[in-house]
Amino acid sequence: MFLALKEMHYSKLRFGLIIGMMVLIAYVVFMLSGLARGLAEEFKKGVEDWQAEEIVLSDEANQTLTASQLTRSNIDDIQSSTKAPIGLYSGAIKGTQQDITVFGSTKQAFLLPELIQGENFKNKDDIIISQNLADTGYQVGDKINIGQYEEDLTITGIFPESYYTVSPVVYTDLETWTSLKFGDQPFASDEEKPINAIATKEKVNQIENDEDFDLLTTPELIENIPGYSAQNLTLDAMIYFLFVTATAVIGIFMYVITLQKNAIFGVMKAQGIRNWFIAKSIIAQSFVIGILGTGIAMILAYLTSLVLPTAMPFAIIWSQWLLYSFVLVSVAIIGGLFSIRSVAKVDPITAIGG
Repeated sequence: MFLALKEMHYSKLRFGLIIGMMVLIAYVVFMLSGLARGLAEEFKKGVEDWQAEEIVLSDEANQTLTASQLTRSNIDDIQSSTKAPIGLYSGAIKGTQQDITVFGSTKQAFLLPELIQGENFKNKDDIIISQNLADTGYQVGDKINIGQYEEDLTITGIFPESYYTVSPVVYTDLETWTSLKFGDQPFASDEEKPINAIATKEKVNQIENDEDFDLLTTPELIENIPGYSAQNLTLDAMIYFLFVTATAVIGIFMYVITLQKNAIFGVMKAQGIRNWFIAKSIIAQSFVIGILGTGIAMILAYLTSLVLPTAMPFAIIWSQWLLYSFVLVSVAIIGGLFSIRSVAKVDPITAIGG
């Protein structure tokens, strides 16, 4: 390690360039990771907030909440101690054109979030909104209009920040939700009015006519949110390609530097210094490059997250950043290993004579 650090101190510019490249690659990795996790959170947080054990959809919905079509009568088909119907409607607030996701359920549903301000909806056309929607200029007591529904909706409460498919979340009762989504469309009875799903707090004991239903866990439902898996796969693939890039960049730089030191290695071998001692020096240099580059990049990425606009989703998962740091340091070492073979092939007489 002493020899490695001594050489890095002597050749500051060379190794500074390598560390700079490592910083840039690692910085992009951390930023992509933060953006990927931020987008993922804004796709799924509304569903995770339910803290449901299982979700029941219609069998033909292809495990997608938006495509599921159930009726209120189906609630009695699900045998579970605690259950709640869910209606889903995506629309926009008139005037501001702010996209939102409206979930309809019962007033005592277990999946309703705890309020940080105001009170839960009690009457028809009452709604509660997420804090991120309130931050755009709404407060308890305000009246808004959503979609084609002509009645004013009154905000009675605010709950912590939540999203579904990158849209702020709103909760209301089933009657209001039905009016929002279906307008004046008549139904044969209240039991025939539609819902999208039924969530349960515990595992479902039994389902009558179970061939008509599809039972999913929360992670399974999230994986089938349109665009969620494809988005994560794309961003993760970019991160993995950056790992390969880091390996190649460190490998090329270290190989070139090693070739330039053939004469020095020849002298060292002539003095009886073994190949393994020289190889350990190269590995140590790669390790230091990986540690410094990754550490600086992590600090820069964290500082960048503090100044990003609130509209840009960004989430730091420290366990994942530490894992990526380990991988980046590992690929830096692997890149350095490419140079060891050239050290072993150095002939002292030829190197010194050349």
